[in-house]
Amino acid sequence: MKKMMTATGLATLMLLGACGGNADDKAADNIEAMTENRADALEDQADLTSNEQVEDALEAQAENVRDMGEDAADKADDDDNAQVEQAVRNRM
Repeated sequence: MKKMMTATGLATLMLLGACGGNADDKAADNIEAMTENRADALEDQADLTSNEQVEDALEAQAENVRDMGEDAADKADDDDNAQVEQAVRNRM
């Protein structure tokens, strides 16, 4: 009986330790993917323009989007708050 309780306790601890797949982790991944796609689209748009000032502005905007995405993904993960994803989606 004692071995069974120990085994059950260990199994429970292992399951709790494997809970890294929370909604906040998925939200962080989604935020990174969403902002990376947006930044790529801005860079593609920059490549298509013949105006150097517009190109520079679009590339700067792409970098800002990437930075914002990294910060928001970290916030979602650190704060265990999956609602950050919707806030990012609303900003884009």
